[in-house]
Amino acid sequence: MDEVTRDIQGDIPWCMLFADDVVLVDESRAGVNRKLELWWQTLESKDFRLSRTKTEYMRCDFGTTHEERDVSLEGQVVPKRDTFRYLGSMLQRDGDIDEDVSHKIKAGWMKWRKASGILCDKKVPQKLKDKFYRTAIRPAMLYGAECWPTKRRHVQQLSVAEMHMLRWICGHTRMDRVRNDDIRDRLGIAPIEEKLIQHQLIWFGYVQRRPPEASVHSGILKHDGNMRRGRGRPKLTWEETIRKDLKDWSIPRDLSLDRSAWKAAIHVTEP
Repeated sequence: MDEVTRDIQGDIPWCMLFADDVVLVDESRAGVNRKLELWWQTLESKDFRLSRTKTEYMRCDFGTTHEERDVSLEGQVVPKRDTFRYLGSMLQRDGDIDEDVSHKIKAGWMKWRKASGILCDKKVPQKLKDKFYRTAIRPAMLYGAECWPTKRRHVQQLSVAEMHMLRWICGHTRMDRVRNDDIRDRLGIAPIEEKLIQHQLIWFGYVQRRPPEASVHSGILKHDGNMRRGRGRPKLTWEETIRKDLKDWSIPRDLSLDRSAWKAAIHVTEP
């Protein structure tokens, strides 16, 4: 796919490819229509097919302009969606992450159910159970969380789901009145909130060490300076989340340029 469409891909990240999935990004519906028509003609000329039933679009509410024009392919109107799934992540038109957080929690529970026969078996050593949780279940819940502008309610949802799993591993319920910290110490599991911050700071350090000419650098994505923000309270951004995490953990921003020192500073040790 990459070789067939290399001459029409344009600049990353405005055209993203993965296997047989294609994402086209533009600032207007007219631009999306032009790109969609170009991709359709190019793929058809190479004996590829662009699915009419699976093609859909989502308009992001990042600006103040509103267009009434529809996105169409060969005269057929492309269905409009409020959420869009790509590579296991859920994108919302309002830029929030509520759907993505819920989706990741469901993914974690799906992994849990597949191994519940082992995780809930009292004959299985707890050391094996907590190792499985750290290597299979928690990564599923934190997949793609590096760029989340997390709010308190999102962290609470992840923490509640994690504690339900850990209590079942230990064979306890809330009626047993065992403290969460005692459960974590017994299994040697660090709070998922701290692991979430670690994931975000790892990605932040990677972005900071990118060359200045890269599209993503210094924690921001290059965009049109003439774009205006919509009315209302400003939405929480990823950069604000990182700034708060650095302040809470007392880590200087410039330390991210030293990869070894940065890795040691943000490492979260399992109890």
